Amino acid sequence: MEALRKLFTVTALTTALLTSGCASIVGDSKYPVNVSSTPSGANFTITNKAGVVVHNGSTPNTVTLPSGRGYFKGETYTVTFKKEGYADSSTTLETSMSGWYWGNILLGGLIGMLVVDPLTGAMYKLPEGAAGNLGSPVAGEAPKNLTLLEIDQLSPIERATLVRIN
Repeated sequence: MEALRKLFTVTALTTALLTSGCASIVGDSKYPVNVSSTPSGANFTITNKAGVVVHNGSTPNTVTLPSGRGYFKGETYTVTFKKEGYADSSTTLETSMSGWYWGNILLGGLIGMLVVDPLTGAMYKLPEGAAGNLGSPVAGEAPKNLTLLEIDQLSPIERATLVRIN
């Protein structure tokens, strides 16, 4: 009975170590990203490296994004901010290597390091936030129109402001 218990414990431990990666155990493959802008209330669009829109919203907001986009490939996102009366602004979210990925040397072994974490995207992490600064309001273009009047259609006050150009 004792031998069976030891065999079960060793088998369970070996299976856990061989079928998991350290970053996928301790870390995550999807991260919450706080999206903010100055001024707030801007609309934003998040597109991935392939140019696919993955989220639309308005600031402030929190969006959960996957960190990987395939085997040994971290995802890159572009966040574009737009608000009426302001110039558009963009920022880039790039993944970086998770420190937990190197824990595979101790816990996950080669399978965790070369298969599990790279496939799940757990070997990468995303920044905690994306901020857009839209700057100062830009002057909108006034509608352009031209009205022709004869001098007798002007009031005496308007006639007094006329300037002779010839």
